[in-house]
Amino acid sequence: MPRYLIVGLGNPGSRYSQSRHNMGFMAIDETARHFGIPLSTVRFDVLTGRGIISECDVILAKPLSFMNLTGLPVANLIAYFGIPVSDMLVVHDDMDLTFGRLKIKEKGGSGGHKGVQSIIDALNDDGFIRIRLGIGRPEMDISVTDYVLQSFSNAEIQAAEKLVSLARDAVSTILCKGTKEGMNRFNRTTITISSLTTDGGK
Repeated sequence: MPRYLIVGLGNPGSRYSQSRHNMGFMAIDETARHFGIPLSTVRFDVLTGRGIISECDVILAKPLSFMNLTGLPVANLIAYFGIPVSDMLVVHDDMDLTFGRLKIKEKGGSGGHKGVQSIIDALNDDGFIRIRLGIGRPEMDISVTDYVLQSFSNAEIQAAEKLVSLARDAVSTILCKGTKEGMNRFNRTTITISSLTTDGGK
């Protein structure tokens, strides 16, 4: 039985592939690439791959339903593999964090994120680990929906890629050394557009 389920949130289809709302998908793709885990099997409307990260047997997962319908496919997958909710990591974009900021959270509410809320509702449990990837908030003249579904600007692309790599490292650290160590290492880290170096986030 796999020990951990690592879920990235996003919307399926090429139209959304580089959008802010697909940071979770991007993190899963990078994790799969780095650790040599093919994403090749579809179960319960979820694209999955099984492999080893930090000596742990894991399932990487990208739900193929749209964001606000993520919960049921994830609940079906976690039941199928018999993985405890506390051993699930969910990687997702977060408007409440400055663009480029990463923050690990052990449990709690959704913060208004529809994908996270869908998972909480389907499981009736909020006790899973989240890796939150900051995308910041839109300017006043852009709606939230338009903003999250936009592709990254040219100025943001490289920083977004660095943040996705950081999320991959956060996954490995949590699996190898635990959530607390992950928090200590990553929770005050921000990828800045100007310098593309890590520094203290607010």
